[in-house]
Amino acid sequence: MAQAGRRWQRSFFPWLRDWGFTQCSLDPCVFTTQREVDGRLQQLVVSCYMDDLFTLYSENGPGSLYESCTSDLAARWNVEDQGPVSDLLNVDITRDADCILLQQRKYIEHLVETYL
Repeated sequence: MAQAGRRWQRSFFPWLRDWGFTQCSLDPCVFTTQREVDGRLQQLVVSCYMDDLFTLYSENGPGSLYESCTSDLAARWNVEDQGPVSDLLNVDITRDADCILLQQRKYIEHLVETYL
């Protein structure tokens, strides 16, 4: 089971590149792509940690780059969209119409309890 993430990446990363994504040179688990859809430039970022995916997109909805990619992804693998992310790698994520807030309150509280 320890190699499951590596096997997934050996299959998934080439699929992303074939789909038109570019692998980030600073973090090989981050991929980006952009395309013009209906006269608008749309961007999509996919980050892979083990077998979890985190996506950022500029547009959502029918015909969007995000919808097209996730539809193709679901046709290839058994995936489940778990909705908006609320925490990722011990970072709490909250958002409203104007901003995205990232905080590590739980992690800091854990450090305080452990070391103070």
